Amino acid sequence: MQRNIKSIINYNLAATDCIVGEVEEFYFDDKSWKIRYLVVKTGNWLSGRKVLIAPHVLLKQPWQDGFFPVNLAKKQIENSPDIDTDKPVSRQQEIELYGHYQWESYWGSGFYGGGSLGVSMPFPVLDQKVLIEADKQDKHTDDDIHLRSTGSIIGYHIHTTNGEIGHIIDFIVDDQTWQIKFIVIDTHNWFGGKKVLIPVAHVKEINWSENKIHLDITSSVVDKSILFKEADYPQVQTVN
Repeated sequence: MQRNIKSIINYNLAATDCIVGEVEEFYFDDKSWKIRYLVVKTGNWLSGRKVLIAPHVLLKQPWQDGFFPVNLAKKQIENSPDIDTDKPVSRQQEIELYGHYQWESYWGSGFYGGGSLGVSMPFPVLDQKVLIEADKQDKHTDDDIHLRSTGSIIGYHIHTTNGEIGHIIDFIVDDQTWQIKFIVIDTHNWFGGKKVLIPVAHVKEINWSENKIHLDITSSVVDKSILFKEADYPQVQTVN
């Protein structure tokens, strides 16, 4: 099922023994447009610290009442590596995170074996030095992993091959694969303020320093694109 990102912001992350906190935003890979992490702001029990949760550990059941259920205990999340979400996430930080939960890595080495639902295994977390050395063999440790925040890109100006056409206001994501399929553009002054869906395949370049997204299509193609209607996507009232 496809959902718009704004409709699942503020969903509660439900661990096996408590509500951990609220989903504040998502990190996606700006090359593959794949969601890599949910950014969860924890409650008072962890001083409002933000933690990263990989979407593949969400339980495979319908999301109901604004909850993302995970097969992780509060203690596991509390003891997870401290990652400053206001700064770029490095590969080494990802290695620490995946080593802590014993998840299988998505970037190629497959060295961090564990249950697909993030279940803690009965053996200790592997030594960090061993993890890094293993990953170096696959030449991924120093890669630029292109992680970006969905929240930070909202408002970026959209430029077609023949001029500016509006700004980005949302994303459409497949809730099974966590693949971003479309960006939602508000054309405001250009075409009467209508909102349209543009496949991410048409994103030619993202200029992060100038807050611009360049498309490989003309403004007339944007004008004829599928309209975005929020009512077409599931809406759930979150529980605080």
